[in-house]
Amino acid sequence: MHSFPHLYTVSAQGQSEGVVTVSSAGLPDLTTTPPPEFDGPSGFWSPETLLTSAVADCFILTFRSVAKASNLPFEAVQCSVVGVFDRVERVTKFTELQLTVTLKLPAGGDVEKAQRALEKSEHACLITNSLSAKVVLTTNIS
Repeated sequence: MHSFPHLYTVSAQGQSEGVVTVSSAGLPDLTTTPPPEFDGPSGFWSPETLLTSAVADCFILTFRSVAKASNLPFEAVQCSVVGVFDRVERVTKFTELQLTVTLKLPAGGDVEKAQRALEKSEHACLITNSLSAKVVLTTNIS
């Protein structure tokens, strides 16, 4: 790992209407719009879906590291996130992130160790640690 601080540079550009293009050096551009909940068209990524996807992605990447450090073999992991976006005291924000994680262990896998690793991953996720929303973790281990 590189020394801290890490810097991530992104730019966005758009016209008075239509899509916004999000760019970062060496990466494919993303096209975004407001979500349908804010009267945007369907079929596009939005800042809200991008943030929610970052939570799911970060959780999986964090879990991989925790599982490796814990010598916990696993076959597959899937993370679904529901981001609850609400108005609280006249401020619109994400108030809760509901993570549902499904983990498939190899035959004879240690379910208790896996549960501990999932919980540790939730606490170590860099994205959720950077947000003020409550995190709720539900796990399914088989």
